[in-house]
Amino acid sequence: MADASTPLRIIPLGGVGEIGKNMYVFEYGDDIVVIDCGLMFPDEEMFGIDLVVPDVTYLKENRSKVRAFLITHAHEDHVGGLPYVLPEFPGVPVYASTLARGLLGNKIKEHRLHNNPLIALEPGDELQIGPFTAIPFRIGHSIPDAMGIALRTPVGTVVHTGDFKFDHTPVDGKLSDFHILARLGEEGVICLLSDSTRAENPGYTPSERIVGEAFREIMEPLSGRVIIATFASNIARVQQVLDAAADLGRKVAVIGRSMEQNFRIATDLGYLKYEPSMIVPKDKIKDAGYGKLVIATTGAQGEPMAGLARMANRDHRFVEIQPGDTVIVSASPIPGNEEYVARTIDNLFKAGANVFYHTIKRAHVSGHASQEELKLMLGLTKPTHFIPMHGEFRMLVQHGRLAIETGVKPENVFIIENGTPIEILADGSARRGTPVTAGYVFVDGLSVGEVGDIVLRDRKALANDGMFMVVVVVDKQTGKVVGRPEIITRGFIHGKDDDPMIEEAIRRIKAAVNIPGDRISEIALLKVQIKDSLSRFLYEQTKRRPMVFPVVVEV
Repeated sequence: MADASTPLRIIPLGGVGEIGKNMYVFEYGDDIVVIDCGLMFPDEEMFGIDLVVPDVTYLKENRSKVRAFLITHAHEDHVGGLPYVLPEFPGVPVYASTLARGLLGNKIKEHRLHNNPLIALEPGDELQIGPFTAIPFRIGHSIPDAMGIALRTPVGTVVHTGDFKFDHTPVDGKLSDFHILARLGEEGVICLLSDSTRAENPGYTPSERIVGEAFREIMEPLSGRVIIATFASNIARVQQVLDAAADLGRKVAVIGRSMEQNFRIATDLGYLKYEPSMIVPKDKIKDAGYGKLVIATTGAQGEPMAGLARMANRDHRFVEIQPGDTVIVSASPIPGNEEYVARTIDNLFKAGANVFYHTIKRAHVSGHASQEELKLMLGLTKPTHFIPMHGEFRMLVQHGRLAIETGVKPENVFIIENGTPIEILADGSARRGTPVTAGYVFVDGLSVGEVGDIVLRDRKALANDGMFMVVVVVDKQTGKVVGRPEIITRGFIHGKDDDPMIEEAIRRIKAAVNIPGDRISEIALLKVQIKDSLSRFLYEQTKRRPMVFPVVVEV
């Protein structure tokens, strides 16, 4: 045990001020435990980027201290970064609950990661890691087996809620563990880190059960096929599709790579219960009775490659949308995806389907706590210090206000950005530390972190203004232009040879190269002269700045 002057350092490397790439570092002396390691999907400014993962420079600098990764639940924004981060930390174990291990086992196989043991950590266990004792507890969320984690440390107990909501009638019957939260609150919680996703929403988040009732209500009067799109990881939602179908005497087909994979794993682990005879293989869909089928698929976020968008675009191998089909989009759009979702819904209507979506019928509830539940979490744990996490900045601010309303001192509420450490001392006081490196690492195809801000800036310029390439042949002896410079443009103007602007550009290029005097030309200098004079001319003509690439060939 370290001395009283050693602080506990809590450092978010992702997940504050944003939704996604959750990663929280807990450091005491020579030991580090990391909770979650997620990814984020790129926004439309990130041209060609597939995924964004946290910058783990700080952990790499302290590689010898990293003892374990603890996983709260198997959503991509909490585990999706592991395949890109674990190779830097060979031998460091990953602890997760049953379903999370099932889903992670697949990911680990796909990415061929064999150096990190995957170890069971279930609610009610106590796990000793150096000076930390991790105590996972059950919490409600939109995936089974979600946990929060209490960490006992030499300076006091910290509670990390994970993603949560207090659902008093969960589909799997497994209730959030209020008992342990109240007990921790009685013993004293030095700091609470809590989910802020719905901190702007008053009241309570409805129970997941409501969705099952909505499914039955929509499906009961229908005679045609029903297609339900939802998140592949929301096993409770899939269970409700199965239950509603069984009640109404319909069979079920499951479509979409991630949905099929999760369906298989959840069935093997006993998280999905159904009569095997009611499942129709996807290649037998055409033979199934038309009015007796429910199809569960992916693509509720309008992702272009997922099941629903392909069906809407008549590009799906097994399902073509037909008049008389009913589609239920059982998800609300993630911020940034609204356009994709709207486009998919439009295409479904065009194909003749009737669509129930988030603004029409509540066939979806969130997996995150609203204000009253967030206050209940604060009231049960009674923390001295509070760090709102997992939310965009405005959500963190609102959550901070709720904490103050429930009795946390305003100076003990830390609304921070990624990379800002909060240091808690043995006497119970807390302060902000010096920020550490935290940012975006872009995954583009197979390259991780090789595409940086500069490349993105270039892609943005190319996307906005196009490119203008010039090939000039110069006489080595005289430094004069030989023949006619060649111009290739893409995404700028369609440059025909007799275009007056192209003619003028060529004149300017010659003028830039044929400077009087008989000095030997320096290629690098010529390129700069051509680039400057062309960029200026093109901007005067079009008020746009294409990327100018001069190529000078000496003969």
